[in-house]
Amino acid sequence: MNTHSTPPTASSQTNTLTATAVPNRQRLRFWPQHFGNIPQWLILEPHVFGWMDRLCTDYNGGSWHFYTLSNGGAFMAPESDERWSLFNGMNGNGAEMSAEAAGITACLMAFSHHACRTESEAMSDHFYRLREYALHHPDSRAIFSLID
Repeated sequence: MNTHSTPPTASSQTNTLTATAVPNRQRLRFWPQHFGNIPQWLILEPHVFGWMDRLCTDYNGGSWHFYTLSNGGAFMAPESDERWSLFNGMNGNGAEMSAEAAGITACLMAFSHHACRTESEAMSDHFYRLREYALHHPDSRAIFSLID
């Protein structure tokens, strides 16, 4: 489990966002459970893979972990302990980051584009839940330089 603390709010002095890996036996339910109310949700996973392919020249497919967030969000990230080098040709920014951060970056790009394409408030909510987690991630500067 990954834990990143968020800044204190007026209602709480400690507010911790956590990411929990989805067990293999629950992976089939991941997409319909978290995204099933979103139009065209079936294309989200291949779009995340597509974004990773665009952002990382060394990406050649592979297995991914699925995660749920304590704020109701969800994302996926490559199964890897390596550092990843990503470059966004649309804004000219590049960065090295963990596999989890690379997955967050690809998911944020896919979620943002899907929210705009479908005009789905529920998809926008998923984007902002993951963005909140990314704000406090150890690789947050790298993530935000790529999605900016």
